[in-house]
Amino acid sequence: MLLTIDVGNTQTVLGLFEGEEVIEHWRINTDPRRTADEIAVVLQGLVQQSPLLADSDISGIALCSTVPSVLHEMREMCRRYYGDVPAVIVEPGVKTGVPVRMDNPKEVGADRIVNSLAAVHLHGGPAVVVDFGTATTFDAVSSKGEYVGGAIAPGIEISIDALSVRGAQLHKIELQRPRNVIAKNTVEALQSGLIYGFAGQVDGIVDRMSAELADDPDAVTVIATGGLAPLVLDEARTIDHYEPWLTLVGLRLIYERNIGTTS
Repeated sequence: MLLTIDVGNTQTVLGLFEGEEVIEHWRINTDPRRTADEIAVVLQGLVQQSPLLADSDISGIALCSTVPSVLHEMREMCRRYYGDVPAVIVEPGVKTGVPVRMDNPKEVGADRIVNSLAAVHLHGGPAVVVDFGTATTFDAVSSKGEYVGGAIAPGIEISIDALSVRGAQLHKIELQRPRNVIAKNTVEALQSGLIYGFAGQVDGIVDRMSAELADDPDAVTVIATGGLAPLVLDEARTIDHYEPWLTLVGLRLIYERNIGTTS
């Protein structure tokens, strides 16, 4: 079985593949202070509590990270605890099959390349991937499967934190759909501004990207992913598909390109 690990700025998502299917998954906080040994303890604890597998079932590892300090410890964890297991870490030199048409390709986060690969694999191109994480990222993929650029906006939780810090009478709230857009209290006013504001942001940026990507903007497929995506799925008119494991699927594809299939 293939273990895939997506290390984000706020959370780390782990998924276990049997063939092409995600049969188990976990989400934990990303802690830059964790050592390789601590990461191994957490990982082995998650694996051992699952009724679907044992530690010995892991026959391959694929991972990407947007946090350099965590990537270093992940690399050490793989070497020390899974030294006999083939591992692919998405970094320069790894075959992804995604040409990067940027001024400086090294600036592009590994997760964005991984997402682009998975989007084209699942839905074809041209496509726009909207990833709702610590930041909300928009990634444009051509009809040829090329990563051609993107946009980055503050994420939903960052916006909530900023409001609670800078607004004297504003506090952190539960993120859910308010009863009405025109709110009757402060909590629902914040919910309305965040949910509908981000939905409008998504539609506005996607419309402009689609117009640049293709002569027919309707031919562009828009895929949403990320832990916070469900908050705006029903409000953003431009989103065609929701793929919660998009990055994990991309990691599986990159593993197969570099190592081969595993079961």
